[in-house]
Amino acid sequence: DALNLRWTVERRTGDTSAAQRARQKKKFPSALITTPESLSLLLSYKDIETKFRHLRCVVVDEWHELLGSKRGVQLELCMARLRSINPGVRTWGMSATVGNVAQAMDVLLGVKHSGRLIKAQQDKQIHVRSLVPENVERFPWGGHLGIKLLPEVINAIESANTTLLFANTRSQAELWYEALVKNRPDWLELLAIHHGSLSRDIRDSAEEGLRLGKLRCVVCTSSLDLGVDFSPVDQVIQVGSPKGVARLLQRAGRSGHRPGADSAVLCVPTHAFELVEIAAARMAKQQGRIEQRKPLSNCLDVLAQHCVTLALGSGFEPDALRREVQTSFAFKDLTDNEWQWVMDFITRGGDALQHYPQYQKVVVKDGLHKVDDRRIAQQHRMSIGTITSDSAMQVKWLKGGRVGTIEESFIAKLSPGDCFLFNGKVLSLVRVRDMTAYVKVATKKSRIVPRWQGGRMPLSSELAESVRAMLNPKLNSADVEELAKITELLLIQQQWSHLPGPDEMLVEYIKTREGHHLYCYPFAGRLVHEGLAALLAWRLTRVVPATFTTSANDYGFELLSRTPIALDEEILRCVFSAQELTQDLLASINESELARRQFRDIARVAGLVFQGYPGRGKSTRQIQASSGLIYDVLKKYDADNLLLDQSLREVLEQQIEQQRLFQSLKTISEQSIVLRQPERLTPLAFPLWAERLRGQIISSEKWQDRVQRMVDQLERAVVKDKQKAEQGSKKSVVC
Repeated sequence: DALNLRWTVERRTGDTSAAQRARQKKKFPSALITTPESLSLLLSYKDIETKFRHLRCVVVDEWHELLGSKRGVQLELCMARLRSINPGVRTWGMSATVGNVAQAMDVLLGVKHSGRLIKAQQDKQIHVRSLVPENVERFPWGGHLGIKLLPEVINAIESANTTLLFANTRSQAELWYEALVKNRPDWLELLAIHHGSLSRDIRDSAEEGLRLGKLRCVVCTSSLDLGVDFSPVDQVIQVGSPKGVARLLQRAGRSGHRPGADSAVLCVPTHAFELVEIAAARMAKQQGRIEQRKPLSNCLDVLAQHCVTLALGSGFEPDALRREVQTSFAFKDLTDNEWQWVMDFITRGGDALQHYPQYQKVVVKDGLHKVDDRRIAQQHRMSIGTITSDSAMQVKWLKGGRVGTIEESFIAKLSPGDCFLFNGKVLSLVRVRDMTAYVKVATKKSRIVPRWQGGRMPLSSELAESVRAMLNPKLNSADVEELAKITELLLIQQQWSHLPGPDEMLVEYIKTREGHHLYCYPFAGRLVHEGLAALLAWRLTRVVPATFTTSANDYGFELLSRTPIALDEEILRCVFSAQELTQDLLASINESELARRQFRDIARVAGLVFQGYPGRGKSTRQIQASSGLIYDVLKKYDADNLLLDQSLREVLEQQIEQQRLFQSLKTISEQSIVLRQPERLTPLAFPLWAERLRGQIISSEKWQDRVQRMVDQLERAVVKDKQKAEQGSKKSVVC
């Protein structure tokens, strides 16, 4: 309206009504705002080439959110098709928070196009500050502080007109929203909540309230990280560590979201060490170190889906489509064997599935590959997309009866015979069938017991490096408000054990009533530490018979054994070696079960399983049963199936972060290993101890009570140390 353009502007997403979608199929608006899934769906219609022939420009906003995901690969293939229809189409990509900007541009434009990087002449000012608590615990554990700072958060909200309060999880968002409403009932009409599990109506209402400036505060998750211009918002509050520099900048940018305006974010720590992470994020921002997004390549499940999508329309000629596909960055190195396999997969279903008609989706007619089965066309259009999600798994007794539910990613990393603590008992995994883990009471512990925390946001590599630099004993903490607040905590760590420098890795070996604890601190992020914990536990059991329980956080990991372990630097160098990494890593986890779980998502994207019609969708158990059966058939009768290779590759690259794990081992090989044997848990070890304890039920005792009792015990040790130091000082004066 401001430009006086006679344009029609419309949206086309999963929330668009059927009537509007039908109208858009007949005639496009001047400008269409859509998603990769909806764009792919448009390309499945027969007359789409005519409609897109006059397309002038494609603008991809927040490209970093797609880069590095299968949604990004899907968009790359769609862009290759649009450029084939109209070679003159222009592409704009926009992103404010990505470290590998030049590569991001190359991925979006494809291999045959060059582009220009355009950057604002004036850097946007982003102010990052912490809500520093009055008292900081010397022995912090995850989530302990959090809601205790509610009064200070309310004061901060009162000082601004409109605030976005970001939480890292949906449950955390619900907790903070409930706390705000309970403490300020007069704000009931001025507060809203926004996350992906809420209905579209509720989310739209919150967004509209922000646009009109009617809301004082919206408690939200990453659902409001991007995509909407909230001009009235003048303050952003981040609860907990952002875990990444880019994420913090993205959220901070929601405030002052207009030219010339500064952005500000107030970070609320949930435990003492998050003060370090906040300060580290600010330092990384000042140094211009932002996380890179690694683009994916050769996702054959996405390519197979895309080929069937195009076959639904006017059809395609294989050689021409291959040349088109190879103009995308993701498939620039596509081999003859891979392409022929994809063609065979969509026409025959491959060697193992060729006798099942439902997998023979594409037929050859007049030299073109087409879909002529109406049912296949309908089911494929309903399944277009690459978004998948993890789910909970039922835990049942082998002889009947339900124990409860536990996250699937936890069970997937166990092998039959492995033990884990659940419902106050030590259980032994017997088998996994469909989406149910069958267990029995453990009689003995004979295998490594990894304890994984699926779904938690890991510390990025850039932020992890900044945290390590912040903990450098040579750093003058008086210059950093957050570090000055935890000076005593760091001093205790130094006195009782050691505070590792940038060229050191600290290893602590502590004996308690529970057993023998090995604490290692690579500062590489949670996912890497989970992989390292499993790897080291497996390697150590090759040297000495032992059973390990593990826990991990962003700073390090714990191995707990009932039996002592003889440790020296030579043994540590051996178990931290990068040699034979892949072989040992696969041996330390249940590789087959992990690949089977990953195959479920690949099978859905590739069209091997159908999720069901609207209102009659299949349960997760049914989908897992179907994909699991297909996985077993392919493993037995089509072992060279490329989707099997892809499932294992994705396990190593995405779930375990093998490349980052390898880099961490390489870094450790260049560092000095500092081995200490403290008399008690140190400030760095205590959060790992509490993290492991969280999953255990100690008789009728609450987890918080057990943790608090340990805190009291450690605090008494601190007091004794101070008294000894004072007595020593008096004696020296007398002398």
